[in-house]
Amino acid sequence: MTTPAATLPPTPARFTPAVTPGRRALAVLASAAAVAVLALLVAVLAFFIGGNQSPQVVGQVFGHFSLAALIAFVLLAVANSVGATRAWFLALIAGFASACLAALIATTATASAIGNPFSGPLVLFVLGSLVSLNLVFILAVIAGEVFLAPRVFRGILGYAPRRAPRRIALVRIPASNLADGQLTHLERQVVDTALADEQWDNYCAALVAEGWETIEVDAAPELADSVFVEDTVVMFGDLAVLTSPGAESRRDEVEAVERTVRGIPGLTIERIERPGTLDGGDVLKVGSTVYVGASSRTNAEGIHQLRSLLTPHGYAVVAVPHTKALHLKSAATALPDGTIIGDPALLDAVSLFPRFLPVPEPEGVAVVELSAGSLLMSSSAPETAAMIAGLGYRVVTVDISEFEKLEGCVTCLSVRVR
Repeated sequence: MTTPAATLPPTPARFTPAVTPGRRALAVLASAAAVAVLALLVAVLAFFIGGNQSPQVVGQVFGHFSLAALIAFVLLAVANSVGATRAWFLALIAGFASACLAALIATTATASAIGNPFSGPLVLFVLGSLVSLNLVFILAVIAGEVFLAPRVFRGILGYAPRRAPRRIALVRIPASNLADGQLTHLERQVVDTALADEQWDNYCAALVAEGWETIEVDAAPELADSVFVEDTVVMFGDLAVLTSPGAESRRDEVEAVERTVRGIPGLTIERIERPGTLDGGDVLKVGSTVYVGASSRTNAEGIHQLRSLLTPHGYAVVAVPHTKALHLKSAATALPDGTIIGDPALLDAVSLFPRFLPVPEPEGVAVVELSAGSLLMSSSAPETAAMIAGLGYRVVTVDISEFEKLEGCVTCLSVRVR
């Protein structure tokens, strides 16, 4: 595997609400105030109940807990302004620290106000109050900061924290009979299965090195083409479309893929039904446009069903006649900027693509988008890799020669869930 020296760091997941500074300040203050008021009421109520519901008890403790609540409000406002409400453990830490500090300061002030000089016994009394006089107040602040403050904060901003982007790659280990895989446009060659296993390991390692979590679909030793997992499911954001492979020998591959996909939280599952056929390798996504190759593996009914599934989600499906290569993505793929690259000799209708860039090698038609600035390509196409790098992309290359003998490419060996 080779990669140029320049490395683009992965973009971190961030919380980026589109709100004004004033509205954010209101959310900070309101979330802190809600917790402070809650703690004040709970502490006073606890003493009221414990003091045989005597109003005199309320008068004795109200001033102390009012001061503690005011100090807690200030401390929590600072904590919430720097993100304490973004995660429960941050809220827990902020609540505990703010409550204890507020209780210590308020107790010291209250004791001093009634004439107690600063001394060792006073310090011991103040510290001991954390597990006696102030215990209910402290617990109320912690609970409020963990459970109430985030709801108030997000409610005012009108947003929920954005889910960290998924970077999952589904992969499937090569079958023991890999060399018997289907061939449509190539003459059969000898496949070194041991080398293929090594190349698959390196392919997975490249994905992991680029920040992708690989999830292995259950092995299918008897299904020769099962390593080409891309053909069995196509992802459109949170929508997973299980396919209906055009080759009868591949139809059993979908079952295990479905089990794996259903184990990923947050996905909606749809499927292409017979008599429709659709291979994932025929589906090329470019923004909201989905090009689908009408190939020997994908028929009109399959395209019709995919169009029906995707139209409600805002995608436009464009059917592309395709007869010169196994799949559409065996002849063309897309760069992150939407430019389609490919081999004109392998395409029936280049004119359907608004921006097309021919590549110098047939093995260079396939790219896997690792990030907005990084691509995975086959090492069999060094001229194409150099050309793509010249366009400002960082190119990672892997050797997949044994899979190329079976009409495979870098896109075929994984399904990216983002």
